Amino acid sequence: QVQLVESGGGLVQAGGSLRLSCVVSGRTFSSCAVGWFRQAPGKEREFVAAINWSGSSTGYTDSVKGRFTISRDNAKNTVYLQMNSLKPEDTALYYCAVKCGLLYNSYRAQPQDYNYWGQGTQVTVSS
Repeated sequence: QVQLVESGGGLVQAGGSLRLSCVVSGRTFSSCAVGWFRQAPGKEREFVAAINWSGSSTGYTDSVKGRFTISRDNAKNTVYLQMNSLKPEDTALYYCAVKCGLLYNSYRAQPQDYNYWGQGTQVTVSS
């Protein structure tokens, strides 16, 4: 059974930073593609960032490019999302998701590409 535990969310003022972590257990993490998604109240879940199994491919939604950075530490079974210059519109519940065992060469941006999801961590950015 794959388990994902997100952490690092919180309340921050606009312009501030947070680093989200997603710890994955139950599978060989080095074979897992990982994505971050977010969902704001009343809105659909949207793609934020993703990284492939090797870390050679990363991708971001346009609204976070240049502000967010995704990275992974296979020794710690952890993926990070460094979020800088946060804006009120970044407020949402952030989820990490994984798909393990398929060694994609490129990152995956669609929710249906992932089969395990965490419970989410809340990020609130005040203006």
